[in-house]
Amino acid sequence: MRIFKLLFLLVLNWQILGVQSAHADGLGDIQKRGVLRIAVPQDFAPFGSVTADLKLQGLDIDVATLIAGNMGLKLELVPVTSANRIAYLQTHKADLVISTLGKNAEREKVIAFSQPYSPYNNSVFGPAAVKVAGPADLAGKSVGVARGTFQDSQLTETAPASATIKRYEDNNGMISAYLAGQVQLVGTGDFVAVALAAKTTGNKPQMKYIIQESACYVGLLKEEPALMAAVNAALTKAKKDDELNAIVKKWLNIPLPEKMTRQFD
Repeated sequence: MRIFKLLFLLVLNWQILGVQSAHADGLGDIQKRGVLRIAVPQDFAPFGSVTADLKLQGLDIDVATLIAGNMGLKLELVPVTSANRIAYLQTHKADLVISTLGKNAEREKVIAFSQPYSPYNNSVFGPAAVKVAGPADLAGKSVGVARGTFQDSQLTETAPASATIKRYEDNNGMISAYLAGQVQLVGTGDFVAVALAAKTTGNKPQMKYIIQESACYVGLLKEEPALMAAVNAALTKAKKDDELNAIVKKWLNIPLPEKMTRQFD
């Protein structure tokens, strides 16, 4: 019996090690394939949108191109929405997520994050006539958010019970609802609100309060140290070469914050 028990333990340990090894060798699989699949936004200008000739463009698309290039791999862009971007990573439809992904404790339970690559503040916006200075002032008001975003989770936690939070499948739906007067306010990224303001001559959104100062990170599966190191090395090179700063300036009209340029892994 002792021999059988020993053999069972040896086989079990071998299986565990095999699973861990396979799980931790995502980079090796990507290199064999020669293609890096990156989930990117398609409805979130200036981070990601579709041109008239159906091509993806934006800050996140440029960062994806930069990372794939620095890793010596071909790039396959995988369009996603805010609601399904993490699911695409978990179901292996994408190797990385570069889609205005903010980092919080809940997300860190399921995925890992690179060093930051772009600033991104989350705020509440609305017309001048709607007086809001903080979460308490949302009482009795309607707020639109894109489902599954950081703004969705934060406003769900902080808004009074009498506030109505309307969730839309993507940012286009949220923007359309605001323009149609279906919601009084929106919770979104600062740069999305700038783009929204350009679409309307009246009812222009003004920032009411900052939900939280944030940044964008590359998302990847946990327990992938080799892939994490490769992504961070690509970002570090891009920061040192000023390539990332040029991308941020191009799309956001601001420089990469100094604290991000110092975060070299």
